[in-house]
Amino acid sequence: MVVTDYELFTVPPRWVFLRVETDDGIVGWGEPAVEGQSETLCHAVSELMDRYVLGSDPREITDIWYQMYRGNHYTNGPVVMSAIAGIDQALWDLKGRLLKEPVYRLLGGPVRNKARVYRWLSGDSTEDLVENATDAVEKGYSALGLMAHTRPSRIRTREIVTRVNERVGAVHDIVGEQIDIAADFRGRVSTSVARQLLSKLEQYDLLFVEEPIHPDYNSNLQEMTSAINTPIATGQRIYSRWEFRPLLQSGNVDIVQPMVSHAGGISEVAKIGHMAEAFDVTLMPKCSVGPLSFAAGMHLQMAIPNAILQEQHDEFYAEHNNQFFNYMENEDYFSISDGFITISDKPGLGVEINEEYVREQSKKVANWKGPTWHYEDGSVANW
Repeated sequence: MVVTDYELFTVPPRWVFLRVETDDGIVGWGEPAVEGQSETLCHAVSELMDRYVLGSDPREITDIWYQMYRGNHYTNGPVVMSAIAGIDQALWDLKGRLLKEPVYRLLGGPVRNKARVYRWLSGDSTEDLVENATDAVEKGYSALGLMAHTRPSRIRTREIVTRVNERVGAVHDIVGEQIDIAADFRGRVSTSVARQLLSKLEQYDLLFVEEPIHPDYNSNLQEMTSAINTPIATGQRIYSRWEFRPLLQSGNVDIVQPMVSHAGGISEVAKIGHMAEAFDVTLMPKCSVGPLSFAAGMHLQMAIPNAILQEQHDEFYAEHNNQFFNYMENEDYFSISDGFITISDKPGLGVEINEEYVREQSKKVANWKGPTWHYEDGSVANW
């Protein structure tokens, strides 16, 4: 058996799907992602596929992974590791379909029978957050995540602290003590402002705070972990076990958040999770893209003992024209009950892609780009 063909599809809202086929006609799907740089990503995937995967036995996932990673002088980084991630997912999907087993069984078997998920609360206004939080609790979710703030100011520290406290406090007051709340800073504030925010938010006993500072400054996390009790989560913009190692050794992180479509795929995120366990750190795979990436994260949740929670993309909740499920033929695959997801033992990743719909959507312009933000003085801010 060898890989004979592949296709890449860039589709709305900002996703890339990879279809890999063998000479036996078996097909596997993966989802590489560098949001806002899909054209660059697709070129990288094509280079790796042409050089290392076409003509190879797709069952030899580890060997192919190391060829893609070690075969170039320059390793790591979001583009290369995300390209590897999508290919890796597709190979696991393909292998599972060949062996008629779900990926989590190929990873060693399930360590739990369901996985907890948290509901992302979209909305810029406090009123929107409260409305979405109320709806989520009514639907059975016991964990909620929200953006701590929207566009920050460089100089109005008091305004930022007041605004964040208002947003988190409003959700906390409406859902009560029995519901866990996580706040995402997305690395948008400085270390000094993050310290003040964390101190102010201690009163809400948060489940965790995500990316309190930009990952470029993770060496400053010690200033926060020594002063507060709130668990710190980070890792969405870290791409390999070698990059996670110093963070874990520092003792300044409680939850690592590699993204299965950025950090080398299922193979690498599994290794990161197992390495984190040796430091008594938990794993929470990130998912800010589509259904294949989400499925890959769920299989890791099922197979990694120290995995604790799975993020959901807000597309998951859309009541009309749901782009997440429109790409699937088996949207009931993700069965949610009381804030937990149970996935079946369907082979591979378990997602049946609506290929006709993917091809139709790929004809649309989907070259999404994130906004460029500026501070009051015109200088560029973190988005």
